[in-house]
Amino acid sequence: MNAAARGVSVEREIEIAASPETVWKLLTLPGEVVHWMGCAATFDLRPGGAFQVAVLPGSTVSGEFVDIDPPKRLVYTWGWEDEDHPVPPGSSTVEFELASRGTGTLLRLRHHHLPGAAAAASHERGWAHYLPRLAVTAAGGDPGPDPWTTDPTSRPRS
Repeated sequence: MNAAARGVSVEREIEIAASPETVWKLLTLPGEVVHWMGCAATFDLRPGGAFQVAVLPGSTVSGEFVDIDPPKRLVYTWGWEDEDHPVPPGSSTVEFELASRGTGTLLRLRHHHLPGAAAAASHERGWAHYLPRLAVTAAGGDPGPDPWTTDPTSRPRS
């Protein structure tokens, strides 16, 4: 497979002041996910099970779970349900790896198979916004209301 066919990837790492088990819950329980990302979520947490998050009002991502290895690794497909979005449902893959670091966790995110630089830049901005919110939540804090869900003018332009 050539590089164009594989697409572009986004990779990020973040240190989180919480155990991998705590971070895992925040990644896999729909009621916990919405504390740091999105307005609503529904999951069927099993390989092949459905993944869906209303990230912003009117903008939902969906896919299916691929690999579930608690509390170390979570992989699901990802894409936007918006009809004209360049990343349709299931067309990209999100991979989380969690590793113990003292009393905390090193989270490695890899978002693969994005169709080009513009899609990668947009998703890079999104993960740069949401992963710190995850870290605050995991550490027992409250990241507060997500400005992207309450104020459309605060969202970055694609």
